[in-house]
Amino acid sequence: MNTAQKGRIRYIVFKEKDTWYAVGLEFNIVEYAEDPQIALFRLFEALKGYVESFRLIKGARPDTLNQKPEKEYEDLWNKLHSGRPVKSPYQIDSFGEKNIKSLMLA
Repeated sequence: MNTAQKGRIRYIVFKEKDTWYAVGLEFNIVEYAEDPQIALFRLFEALKGYVESFRLIKGARPDTLNQKPEKEYEDLWNKLHSGRPVKSPYQIDSFGEKNIKSLMLA
């Protein structure tokens, strides 16, 4: 379970048509750009702001940091971890997990 001090957020960076998207699954945040690195940077900044805001309100709603991801993104995450090929329209740049603590140190 994610808290303002610890936990992990899964992320995926993918291209659909001409746009790169970076998705933070547990927070249901999506950022986009013309470049995958910029989309990922924007996502990490948004995630950091989300956690900072959560801390300011003193964690009034713990489920805020533990949302159920959109089915489309959860399915994509599962395919990426299964080793099965991801079919069009997606082009994957990267995916992984980010430690909440490391977000706050950046």
